[in-house]
Amino acid sequence: MIRKSGGILMRKAIVNQNRCIGCGLCCNMCPSVFGIDDIGKAEVINEVSEEDTNHVQGAIYCCPTHAIKWLEET
Repeated sequence: MIRKSGGILMRKAIVNQNRCIGCGLCCNMCPSVFGIDDIGKAEVINEVSEEDTNHVQGAIYCCPTHAIKWLEET
């Protein structure tokens, strides 16, 4: 979560399972947030803590199919 313009901007990681190829890179980069589901695709298993934010951003950047994104809510 980060503050923006006096409010709080909530950031959630989301995985587009239609794009995911199940390579596991995100799970290796941030195992506290990402896991592999029963069909071999990445999924978000926990909310992103402040400590994990940079690791999740790295997973977003490195995902070979661009299946991971931030969902921002106020």
